[in-house]
Amino acid sequence: MAPLVHAAQATGIATLALDSPGNRNALSADLVAELRSALATASADPAVRAVVLTHTGNTFCAGADLKSPCDPADFLALLREIAELPEPVVARVTGHVRAGGLGLLGVCDIAAAGPRSSYAFTETHLGLAPAVISMPLLPRLDPRAASRYFLTAEAFDAAEAARIGLLTLHAAEGEDVDAALEPVLAGLRKASPQGLAATKALTSAAVREALTRDGARLTELSAGLFASDEAREGITARFERREPSWSL
Repeated sequence: MAPLVHAAQATGIATLALDSPGNRNALSADLVAELRSALATASADPAVRAVVLTHTGNTFCAGADLKSPCDPADFLALLREIAELPEPVVARVTGHVRAGGLGLLGVCDIAAAGPRSSYAFTETHLGLAPAVISMPLLPRLDPRAASRYFLTAEAFDAAEAARIGLLTLHAAEGEDVDAALEPVLAGLRKASPQGLAATKALTSAAVREALTRDGARLTELSAGLFASDEAREGITARFERREPSWSL
């Protein structure tokens, strides 16, 4: 099977690209396992100052692979590993982000996106809840915005994502996300490994605390919701391109 995560390195920056465009980089067991392995390899390299997490295709990550979802405990482990990695992790997004993909985006230390990117917490329309991903997201997001978008599953754009705290920066229409990231990566290259690790520990403390405190409870909630009758109906309706039975 072709790799689902491709790694490259240049001048202190390890770039990990999700490369499963056939299912919109959904969080399958294989993709999660490969990403965890690639993160560990990058972190073990003393030349790496930061990790850039990006994607191929027009979707950064569509969330859980609904045909073959990863174990919620494995996804929780991935989020913890990103939060606890000594090196900063920078998300580079040029496409769509949905559901669990927003948790992956939210746990990154810095997040940058292009003007055509879009975002939606689609769980409630599937009989689910943004349970596991709430841990890295709620410490970062505007509370009122989190309530609205978690509950309604509305899509929103990069400017709104930056306003509510999901993105660090976004490129304007006609601008290049890589150009916007240049000063960020330049600053990380000049920083000391010790300084980066200690500072990341400070800035990610609330996220790491939430993952430790609530991880077991929320992975259990997620697993229970996925196994429920409503979720089966919601997921089946999505595949059949129809409204679920509860929709008014």
